[in-house]
Amino acid sequence: MKSIIGALFVALFVGTAFAVEFPNIPAPPDLGMKAYLLLDYDTGEVLAAQEPDMTVAPASLTKIMTTYVVADALRKKLIKLDDQTVVSENAWKQEGSRMFIDVNKPVTVDELLHGDIIQSGNDASVALAEHVSGTEQTFAAVMNQHAETLGMKGSKFANSTGLPSPDTFTTARDLATLARALIHDFPDIYALFKIPEYRYNGITQQNRNGLLGKDPTVDGVKTGHTEAAGYCLVASAKRDGMRLISVVMGAASDGERSRASQALLNYGFRFYETRKLYGAGAKIAAARVWQGETESVDLGVTRDVYVTFPRGRYDELDAKAEINNLITAPVTTGQQLGVAHVKLEDKAVAEVALTALTDIPEGSFASRMIDRVMMMLE
Repeated sequence: MKSIIGALFVALFVGTAFAVEFPNIPAPPDLGMKAYLLLDYDTGEVLAAQEPDMTVAPASLTKIMTTYVVADALRKKLIKLDDQTVVSENAWKQEGSRMFIDVNKPVTVDELLHGDIIQSGNDASVALAEHVSGTEQTFAAVMNQHAETLGMKGSKFANSTGLPSPDTFTTARDLATLARALIHDFPDIYALFKIPEYRYNGITQQNRNGLLGKDPTVDGVKTGHTEAAGYCLVASAKRDGMRLISVVMGAASDGERSRASQALLNYGFRFYETRKLYGAGAKIAAARVWQGETESVDLGVTRDVYVTFPRGRYDELDAKAEINNLITAPVTTGQQLGVAHVKLEDKAVAEVALTALTDIPEGSFASRMIDRVMMMLE
């Protein structure tokens, strides 16, 4: 890693990442899927994609958003895991995959989450929707609000289950965005997605994610299947500190979606690596401050920063910082005072804002006058 001004960085949830093609990286595997996408969790870098913005039916992948909405309601203390819900006839009579809840029988939110996530129960999804929002229709409106907030521009939800509807659709890119947000925002709830089986009402059902147990690094996420959608799978795995998210849409069989997802994950881990370069608040550089109590301010990043690059080429990364000219006090913590650019082979890999790590108030009248004269000579 080459260093200019003593440091370098790139960003997760901060700054801008660039999809860059490198000649020494082979093309992604030919999967024969309707659409797919491979995403690095920490940087948001897209490592492989085919038709990532094609509109597709999500089937039970919709339940990832259902889970996200329920998790958000739990975080806001609108509901609790031990809430006793009463199953409506509407929830009980749902078609397709079910957890086999009984009408008018109390069931906890925690049990319904297990049934929704592990057993992919449509009855559990509707029961959760009704408990959180009163009706599934209102719950779907909340789903769409979250989709908008997360930047899922190609998605709309009409129900909590993913059962076919012309008003329920998504894209591979949006599903990767959603999975990334779920893992980041609600890690405790996400942990349910790796549970291999769940027993309710005397019936044990297996998690439909075929990669669980076969690949010990896989810890989620969710399968989906309808005639229109085909066999779909959002998967996530973590190896040596690097997490990837794969989305496969429109496979011909359960086995094919698992094989395609495994191939994508293996490709990403084999040819790329991601490193955390700086922790939140780390000092990256210092900048001259005029007319302040002190003559310099430490610059850094507000959040952990990561970079994704071709495996084995960390030492070739090159960083340059552009710091604002003639910075004058007062300076406030978090104020952007520059930008760092990261390159590999003269190709832009990422950039991130440099911000002040401390406040710098104005100096005395005399020191300000001296600095004004010196600034005119700069």
